[in-house]
Amino acid sequence: MSQSRYDHPDSSRRGFLKASAWTLAAGALFSGTLAAGQAFAVDGTASTEEGERPESRLVGELRYYQARKDDTLVDIATRMGIGFVALRAANPDVDVWLPGEGTEIILPTQSLLPPAEHNGIVINLPEMRLYHFREEGALPVFYPIGIGREGRTTPLGSTRIERKTENPTWYPPESIKAEKPELPDVVPPGPDNPLGTRALYLGWPAYLIHGTNNPYGIGRRASAGCIRMYPDDVEALYPTVPIGTGVQVLNEPVKIAWVGKALYLEVHPTQQQADQVERSGYFDRVMPENLVGRVMQAAGRDRDRLNWQAIDKAGMERPGYPIQVNV
Repeated sequence: MSQSRYDHPDSSRRGFLKASAWTLAAGALFSGTLAAGQAFAVDGTASTEEGERPESRLVGELRYYQARKDDTLVDIATRMGIGFVALRAANPDVDVWLPGEGTEIILPTQSLLPPAEHNGIVINLPEMRLYHFREEGALPVFYPIGIGREGRTTPLGSTRIERKTENPTWYPPESIKAEKPELPDVVPPGPDNPLGTRALYLGWPAYLIHGTNNPYGIGRRASAGCIRMYPDDVEALYPTVPIGTGVQVLNEPVKIAWVGKALYLEVHPTQQQADQVERSGYFDRVMPENLVGRVMQAAGRDRDRLNWQAIDKAGMERPGYPIQVNV
């Protein structure tokens, strides 16, 4: 499909979702013929005489945007349906508040599949992204999300969707009322309701996937532990998720996988680094623990083809999109 390199500044968010990143683009995982001696294992790896190497697919495609005169990265993130921290990580040298007219902005709208069972809903907290695997073997739809802030982190593990509600009523819990005593006991549906127009209740008491009345909180650690979504996104997700759907929540800032003959590395800021971005616009650049060893293990007998400059860039800058690290 032929597409312009740039997304027009005046294009609507809904049109952008249809036309680019959220339209799924498969990598080359199951195309072609396997090399001699290889057979795909059920866990998504390929077996060789040297062991196993991780295999994956690419979802979405990397996009670009030309900033206009009065843009900020916060505005661009909201307009284009991308999380703020993810956009900042992908563009570390761009001024948050004055990118400058004509500046090229990378939109981090491509991803390797998450390292989890590919069914139901998978949430990876460092990515601040929700994947929905609607059908077995099919690529997922994925959305940016807001997650729990420091001291009210979103829990890890597995649960399920217990019930769903359109135009939910919010009953502020005592813990939140202690922080904001001005809150009423009941917040009816409407523009003042922080749950937005849709709510999916998890098996963990008091934790939900829901919309928002504050889109600027998406792609940030800003909630009391719930998963927030852009209004359009939660309304698209809601009818496609049956009650009983499984939900997995991960904390995996590093993804490494082969897509065809290319080895990709995708590294995201940790939740602590995301907090630093909120405070200063930057985070301390620290190489993920044992990243070199993990990349070499994934490369296997092709380790002599590794691009160490690309590995260093991905590991230190953590731009949040896949970078090919072999030649």
